[in-house]
Amino acid sequence: MPVPGMIQKRMHILFLTDNFPPEGNAPATRTFEHAREWVAQGHKVTIITGAPNFPEGKVYEGYKNRLYSREQMDGIDVRRVVTYITANEGFIKRILDYVSFMVTAFIAGLLVHKPDVIVATSPQFFCAVGGWMLAATRFKPFVFELRDIWPASITAVGAMKPSRTIRMLEKLELFLYRRADRIVSVTQSFKRELIERGIDGAKIDVVLNGVDLSKYQPMPKDAALAQQHVLEGRFVAAYIGTHGMAHALDTIVEAAERLQHRDNICILFAGGGSDAARVEALVREKQLSNVVFLGRQDKSLMPRIWSLCDLSVVHLRDTELFRSVIPSKIFESFAMGLPVLMGVPEGEATGIVAKEQAGMVIPPQDVDAMVAAIEKLADDAGLMAEYREHALAAAPRYDRKTLASDMLDSLKTLI
Repeated sequence: MPVPGMIQKRMHILFLTDNFPPEGNAPATRTFEHAREWVAQGHKVTIITGAPNFPEGKVYEGYKNRLYSREQMDGIDVRRVVTYITANEGFIKRILDYVSFMVTAFIAGLLVHKPDVIVATSPQFFCAVGGWMLAATRFKPFVFELRDIWPASITAVGAMKPSRTIRMLEKLELFLYRRADRIVSVTQSFKRELIERGIDGAKIDVVLNGVDLSKYQPMPKDAALAQQHVLEGRFVAAYIGTHGMAHALDTIVEAAERLQHRDNICILFAGGGSDAARVEALVREKQLSNVVFLGRQDKSLMPRIWSLCDLSVVHLRDTELFRSVIPSKIFESFAMGLPVLMGVPEGEATGIVAKEQAGMVIPPQDVDAMVAAIEKLADDAGLMAEYREHALAAAPRYDRKTLASDMLDSLKTLI
């Protein structure tokens, strides 16, 4: 924390991130909302990122994969660099994507005028390698924002088996932790794991994910969207977010199949990712009439999408690593006043929902438990009202403005 009585200078924060708006995934949203708040507090923020393309690996309309470009976004200086672009699938192609960003972001970072601190974010840590190289070259403090334990998450979802390559990546991972002047972890569990692996806990701060309460708040169901997707009068249990291998979405599809006899219950999927096409094909194969797909949505539309929902379904594969993960969508659910159905390995995330009494926790990949929970909540208006009340009461504790200030305090310790 800053020393009392010290004059706090206007910082120039240089931040490297693979994802940034208009991409709408959790890393992009967190970085943008933090940077916007830092600018509002009088600091200068320069973001180095690539052309928006996540998760389909297709550059968004209005953008090109140019060698170098600049734009202003809510007072943030955004610099985009050329990268090798691929969909969020296939280990070798993804590594080429990550390494290309590391190289071009490093070069672009050399052109940024007088940064005071250099931050780089995971989950893939080649971005962090670029940040460390920049900090070492420019003699500036290096902050590693730790969003995921990588490469352990690669083996956890079955994308790769333990191998010499994974062991080499783990050595690189530990090197970055040790060289970072500060580590900002998004969960307490990650901090504990790093300490167990020999990293100095004194240099690790925890700043949870959160929600922009100015945009996410309870609202009536969007009548036009509800009519368009035949959702009027139905209890909508929604999975909203990235459709990836980590999320084991087959479980939700099987639950939908078992719920076909309930005309008043609908399962909604919104988002994209490496597993989206397969999940849609599975629903077509099963000829499920109670499932609606909305695909990836612009971030600005998300409150309207959430308004369609009665229940937020959060699901992850049943693996030990995911005990330490906190899916950021639970905080948006709280702010919208939506009860949460947590099918996640018991850990920090399930602890938050249980502590806030804002939903139900079931074992991950348990179709029977998911079907029973959805039916119970659809039939129990009193319980739903109780969970909604608790969710709304919890939301201010995860206000993004407060969390952005917490991370800023961590950065100030290095200046």
